[in-house]
Amino acid sequence: MAISSDSNTLLSLESLHSLHGARVAIVATEWNDSIVAAQLYGCYQILQEAGAICVGEYIVPGAFEIPFACKQIALHTSGKEDAPEAIISFGAVIRGGTPHFEYVCKAVSEGIASLNTQLAIPVIFGVLTLDNEAQAWERLGGIHGHKGAEAAIAALKMIQFNRNIAKH
Repeated sequence: MAISSDSNTLLSLESLHSLHGARVAIVATEWNDSIVAAQLYGCYQILQEAGAICVGEYIVPGAFEIPFACKQIALHTSGKEDAPEAIISFGAVIRGGTPHFEYVCKAVSEGIASLNTQLAIPVIFGVLTLDNEAQAWERLGGIHGHKGAEAAIAALKMIQFNRNIAKH
């Protein structure tokens, strides 16, 4: 398992100070709400530190519904002044005793990957896929960093990427 400290620049906000006012939308699931709340907390800390704006927080029942919600947000806000420049998805899928875990994880990861080739804005994969709840807390301020914060940083870096591409 890769950890955040494997890259010195991964968590740096140094190059993102010019992004004040960057617009982000968030899609989060109702399932495993205490885990998702911790993801959101880390995300909002980074957005605030960078001077970014959350233009909408959208709640969906579960991870399976995330790709649909992300696509609808992009479609219905495109061209508007406050349209998001990136969408971050948050959820936590915990392995159970049936194959359901594999189906949900595959659907959400492939759905988000597909959106990243279809949409003009990035969709950040912030869905934790876990064997147990303890692994979530290791990834939300524990030994594996804070995946909510990392998702926000990824969104900001992709907004910066899109802005730089638009200049050329």
